[in-house]
This record gives sequence, C-alpha cells and structure tokens, in this order.
Amino acid sequence: MKGLTVAAQTDKRRDSDILARRASQVQGGAARAAVLGINDGLVSTVCLVLVVAAATGGAQQGVLVAGFAGLIAGAFSMAAGEWISVKAQVELFEGILADLKSLVKRDMPLLRETLEAKFVDNGLSRQSAKTSAHEIAKKDKHFTELYAIQVLGVNPDELGSPWTAAFSSLALFTLGSLVALSPWFFIGNTTAVILSVISTAVVSLGVGAYIAQTSGKQLFYGAIRQFLIVLFASAVTYGVGYAFGTVIG
Repeated sequence: MKGLTVAAQTDKRRDSDILARRASQVQGGAARAAVLGINDGLVSTVCLVLVVAAATGGAQQGVLVAGFAGLIAGAFSMAAGEWISVKAQVELFEGILADLKSLVKRDMPLLRETLEAKFVDNGLSRQSAKTSAHEIAKKDKHFTELYAIQVLGVNPDELGSPWTAAFSSLALFTLGSLVALSPWFFIGNTTAVILSVISTAVVSLGVGAYIAQTSGKQLFYGAIRQFLIVLFASAVTYGVGYAFGTVIG
C-alpha cells in the first residue's frame, strides 16, 4: 500500500514537471517557433511547388529551383523574424523588471499591499496574505521575483531565448519544406504533384495532432483541421498556377 502511495506521488510530481516544462517552452518562444516553422515550411513550400508545377506542366527542374529558392528565403526570413520578435519581447520584459526593481526601492509598502491583495484574490485569508507579503518583502530580490510572477505574470527566469527560437524556426521550416520537395528529387509531372500533396498532408496530420495534444484538445480535431488547411491551400494554389500557365502558354 505504501509503495502505491509513493508511486502515485511520483506520478503527480512527473505530471507537474511536464506541465512546468510545457509552460516554460511556450513562454520562452521555442515551441511557438518550432510549430510555426514546420507548419509554414510545409504549407508555403507545397503551395509554391504546386503553382510552379501547374504553370510549367510539372517540369522537375523548374519546381526544384523554385522550391529551393522558397526554402532558403523562407527559412532565413522565419529565423530572422523569430529572433527579432523574441529579442524585442525579452527586452520589453527586462525593461518592466528594471522599473519594478526601482519601484521596490522607492515604494515597497505600496507593492507589498498589491501583493497582499493578490494573495487574497488567490484564496488566502487577509491575515495570512498580510503575513506572507511582509515575510517576502524582507528580501528585495525574492520579493521582486515573486511580485513579477504573481502580479505581472512575468517569470524573470523564463523570458525566452532569441537564438533558440531562431534556430528552431530555421531548422523546422527547412524540414517542412523538404517534405514537400522530396518527391521532386526523383520524379516530376503529375505523380510528383500527388506525392508532394500526400506527404505534406500526412506530416500535417502529425503537426496538428501535436498542437492539439500540447493544448489539451482532441487529437482528431487538431489533425483534421491542419489536414484540411493543407488540402485547401493546395487546391487553390494549383488552380492559380494552372490558370497562370494557360494564360502565358
């Protein structure tokens, strides 16, 4: 019986650790960059491939040239965008935390009352909240960190990494693009078009399922949603490419 209790506690701790890691990844920006990277790589490249294929009658060399151009441009554009976005976010948070540190030195009583009120909102009794806030206020650094988390919703230790977000986006955009391009390394024409759409759609099912799982939603819903997005984008872009090819032909 004792063994079962210990096992249950271990499972709860593991669940708590997993949840904490998920929250850290989301706030840090790496998870968002990874999901956006592979999703954009899949959708944008298969759309580019289909436009060129439809316009040129499935010319293998033309599709590969256009696909690789899109891969390189998209991967570096995504990486640069993620770096700038997360860097700006980190700098904004750092500015907020710097202002908070100054305010702690100037007006600790006001901040202590605010933290006390937050504790009350979270379910503590007025007396317990007051005692806790006064104890925490004895150390400026600890008070600043806890105030930032509890009141401002900012964890000073998890502001995000611009480089992690950039590399995640670049690598996974490239991976997603290669999925859409892979059939064209070996064949061309209609067969390559069909295989490109199928491979992109299958991987999109997995991406959609992953997004749904990490957000606590049904796997089927997330997978099908992503799948339909790919099919819709593929149909539209192929139609545009075909119309364009007909006009210039």
